[in-house]
Amino acid sequence: MDGYLRPLRKLVGSRRIIVPGVRALILENKNRLLLQLRLDMDQWGLPGGAVEIGETALEALKREVKEETSLEVIKAEPMALFSGKGQQFTYPNGDQVQGFALAFVVNQWKGQPSADGLESDKLQFFDLSSLPQNIVPLHRATIDEYLDKYNGSFLLSD
Repeated sequence: MDGYLRPLRKLVGSRRIIVPGVRALILENKNRLLLQLRLDMDQWGLPGGAVEIGETALEALKREVKEETSLEVIKAEPMALFSGKGQQFTYPNGDQVQGFALAFVVNQWKGQPSADGLESDKLQFFDLSSLPQNIVPLHRATIDEYLDKYNGSFLLSD
């Protein structure tokens, strides 16, 4: 939570704020999805995070994926924009957000996945047909959109 969000939180406390963000669906062989076991809530989630001031969404995606997984994104396709009340979330520390997140499908990357030890302590590829039950609900919805609706055309979701 460095950069943009830390000083903002000092001003507004834990009140709900709109946070522009990115999410990465990193796919191996188009049928295995990389998830990270988050340290802040002991649930599996997609790599991603907040867009910093001056960054494009693609730059934020590449930075967040590198920070959280050690992977270098080579090719990413925008999949869907998630916004609205359905993107409201409260972190275990009480911070409230409403996401405005652009999800990307990442099929090409370089490197070996390695957890950062700060946001997650484990990374694992899962078959899309046997995902774990304890996935962050907002991320589960993103995965479901990919599985149920994504056909290569951009989606607008809530």
